[in-house]
Amino acid sequence: MTPVWYNARKAAQVAAFFAKAQGSRINVLKLVKLIYLADRLALETFEHPILEDKFVSMDHGPVNSITLNYVNGLSDDREEWAEFISDRTGHLIALSNPDLKVHDLDELSPAELKILNLIWERHGKMSQFEIRDFTHQNCPEWEDPQGSSEPIPVERIFKFLGKKDSAQLAAQLESHRNMDQIFTSADALPAIEEGDSTYAIRATG
Repeated sequence: MTPVWYNARKAAQVAAFFAKAQGSRINVLKLVKLIYLADRLALETFEHPILEDKFVSMDHGPVNSITLNYVNGLSDDREEWAEFISDRTGHLIALSNPDLKVHDLDELSPAELKILNLIWERHGKMSQFEIRDFTHQNCPEWEDPQGSSEPIPVERIFKFLGKKDSAQLAAQLESHRNMDQIFTSADALPAIEEGDSTYAIRATG
């Protein structure tokens, strides 16, 4: 089940940005490396990722695991994703709307779009295998899982980014996710009817 703090629509827009930059279709391996590198740069720059996700080490390098599930069609709710990204075909995914404009990416702030642009400028010309090798060589938080997958704690990413307070920063991100969980759960509560004594506040004293 997808965590409540994960924003599938925003993740789809990040994927759509890179697909658009590639010409409307993009190789899946290349895409997931670009997305990870974008979150890594956001953690370095803003101490907060663009996407709330779970990071893992896989054979081909570090990835955003929840987003990878959406890319692979393994997610439980695809409506928001499908608004921007079509189903995977072989090793490619494509824009649902080839005429997509940057202003359609309304989940992304100007600062986040700048991060995505920087990542594309740095790595957009790489092949999927070149960018995979780049993450192996330049993302020391990645460890070869030998055919499996292993979680990458965000504290470990902060540590290799040179953040002195990596544990505190990771705790702050976890606290933010917990608050999202609480407020999303509150949204599911039944509406309070006028005069409902169950939620009445009684004066004391």
